Amino acid sequence: MNIAFALLVETAAAIGVASTLRALPAVAAIGGDLFGWWEWRLLLIPPITGIIGYITNYVAIYMLFHPLRFKGFDVPGMEKLTVNSPYRIRQIPGMLEGRVGWQGIIPSKARKMGSINVDTAIGKITTQTEIFQELDPDLLADHIYESAGDDIKEMVVETIREQNPELWDDAPEQVHDAVRSQVDDQLPEIIQHITEHIGEHVDELFDTKMMVIEHLDEHPEHVNEIFLETGDKEFDFIVNSGFYFGTLLGIFSIPAYVIIGSWWVLPLFGVFVGYTTNWLALKMIFRPLQRHDIGPFTLQGIFLRRQDVASETYAEIVAREIITLENIADNLMYGPNSDRTRQLIREDLRESIDDMFGADSPVVRVLGGTEEYEAVRDEVAENGVEYAVSPLQEPEINEARRSAIERLLASRMKELPPDEFAHMLRSAFKEDEWLLIACGAALGFVAGWIQLLVVTTV
Repeated sequence: MNIAFALLVETAAAIGVASTLRALPAVAAIGGDLFGWWEWRLLLIPPITGIIGYITNYVAIYMLFHPLRFKGFDVPGMEKLTVNSPYRIRQIPGMLEGRVGWQGIIPSKARKMGSINVDTAIGKITTQTEIFQELDPDLLADHIYESAGDDIKEMVVETIREQNPELWDDAPEQVHDAVRSQVDDQLPEIIQHITEHIGEHVDELFDTKMMVIEHLDEHPEHVNEIFLETGDKEFDFIVNSGFYFGTLLGIFSIPAYVIIGSWWVLPLFGVFVGYTTNWLALKMIFRPLQRHDIGPFTLQGIFLRRQDVASETYAEIVAREIITLENIADNLMYGPNSDRTRQLIREDLRESIDDMFGADSPVVRVLGGTEEYEAVRDEVAENGVEYAVSPLQEPEINEARRSAIERLLASRMKELPPDEFAHMLRSAFKEDEWLLIACGAALGFVAGWIQLLVVTTV
């Protein structure tokens, strides 16, 4: 019985297989009618589109920051054509100068970026007076005395001796000691008075905006550093989103390519992908401004969600590279208001020297009279200007006070409302983001041709 049943099953299976084999041509014919449009190579379109999106976004971000200096060539007469061209054409690096080539959009506008940086960030969170107070005028005075005190004392004595060497050499040693002792005793107080006086008038003497603009113009790499490090996650997102959005959009390009059935579909879709991926990425970085919790999900611009971390990164770079004690001292001594700084220090020194020596001091007698004394006083005041500020440019004191500026900037930036914080980063390239998107579209067009070539030759 069991043997008979087994033979029956095998016979039925054989008949079934045979029937199936006989039916395959018919099934294939029906499938060919229903799915004749399908070609397996079309499955290459989404991953290729994703790769294209990634590459175009990477290149667009790269072109936003590189090269640091313009690279290209002059075209005679082109500046006359571009001077009356549409505003966006004139924004392209090199066009107004009659040059064809490229420079990173951010470094090409380093001066403008410096101005925007002060207006939208530094100027909103602190003042020049607060910055100088964070540097601690008393500590600065101590450093100046320790660094240049001996040189200042020698300069005073040497100036007195040079005015009337015979009288100085003939004077008793007690007079020499009295002069040196007087300078030594009162010099710390004089220096402290100068640093405090500078702090009281810092808004008249110091120009933060011009200092930042000039520094970034000379060092465009620091402009890049601010944005690349502060917005590193956001720029990584733009690049990576090119692959994700590109792959998704590539899926929709398949039916468009099949239905239309024309060669120009993929290049045109490449433009759409390059444009859309950049546009979407930029929107997702800064929108929405306010936090929205939907169940386990949080909706808010990527940059805004990182406000605390980004604030610390920004503050660290600015305090290390831009708003440094060295740069502040340089701006005070050689900036647009340096004549006022020098005049303030000279007047303080004249008054201090008068208080220190006075009309009846041995210095007046040694020099031979009031006129000689006044000449010495004026020369000491003139030479003392450099001694009073130059020690502030030394690396040791700069490093010691950097953390104070960094803490001030970071703490204030973390307190900014979301819209003002977003404006800090976006305002720098908002008017040029069309160029970033246009670069994505142009590169997408080229990539679309590559995609067409791959699909049609596989």
